[in-house]
Amino acid sequence: MSSSFLSRWRSRRWLLFGLAALLIGLPVGCQVLEHKERELVFRVEPGNASWYRGLPTGVRELELKGASLKPEQNIHAWWWPAQRADAPALLYLHGVRWNLTGQLFRIEQLHALGYSVLAIDYRGFGQSLGEPPSETSVYEDAQIAWEQLSKLQPDAGKRLIYGHSLGGAVAVELAAQLARQAASAGTPIPARGLIVESSFTSLAAVAAELGNTSLPVRWLLSQKFDSLDKIADIGMPLLIVHGLDDRYVPARFSQQLFDAAQPPKQLLLVPGATHNNSMSLAGERYRRALDTLLHAPPAKVARTEPSRGPTS
Repeated sequence: MSSSFLSRWRSRRWLLFGLAALLIGLPVGCQVLEHKERELVFRVEPGNASWYRGLPTGVRELELKGASLKPEQNIHAWWWPAQRADAPALLYLHGVRWNLTGQLFRIEQLHALGYSVLAIDYRGFGQSLGEPPSETSVYEDAQIAWEQLSKLQPDAGKRLIYGHSLGGAVAVELAAQLARQAASAGTPIPARGLIVESSFTSLAAVAAELGNTSLPVRWLLSQKFDSLDKIADIGMPLLIVHGLDDRYVPARFSQQLFDAAQPPKQLLLVPGATHNNSMSLAGERYRRALDTLLHAPPAKVARTEPSRGPTS
């Protein structure tokens, strides 16, 4: 999350606007509120990130389609296979504001660790065409991307889900959805594990924290991103990573997610790391945590109770 995004939360003006709209009770007020809320949550920056210097050699650009997409919509993706053909493959789900061009530094680090990486832009980001993103649409996009990853890496034991910041909430939802589908079909969960980095328990919790408000934020938000409600349902090994000097999303949110999750699970707290550099500062500790994730036994039981879905 960017400081510009977070300053919007601190202002609390949109919360007051939302409360007024709800008190008035007009449908048009709710529609305007939701649209404004989505703008403030995702804060999509147009064009390439200023630090982007082009795609590395070996990256393939893909255009993904799915049943939930309109004919004119697409999901733009990068596929960067590892040198080893049998390497684990990871679905990369980013957070707010920056499209893939702003994520390349982290994707490069994951690739350097020996992973194949499929990274996507949600509809409304970068070259992915569509309406401004919502909680519902980014969940749909992640599911479509997972189907593509399953084709690129047919071995379910070598597929991982990775989410950073708000992307961590998208990753938790995808993992819980895969667990529900597997439980319904009576089949194994088709993923090896989940990595959640610099994320939060719910959007309402982080908004209340950063906005320093006692308003009933949960009831004002249509975009929930409630990972705490779903984390026990993922049914797969879990790694949670957070920088202890993260000024945007406090590390205690990751501790709360870890406490609510079922084993096997790991929590890697990185001293001195901020919101965006836990991977680089953790270094060998990060690599070892990923290795442990890959070698952890699958969870014995996946909970089948449905989690609350998005209300956008």
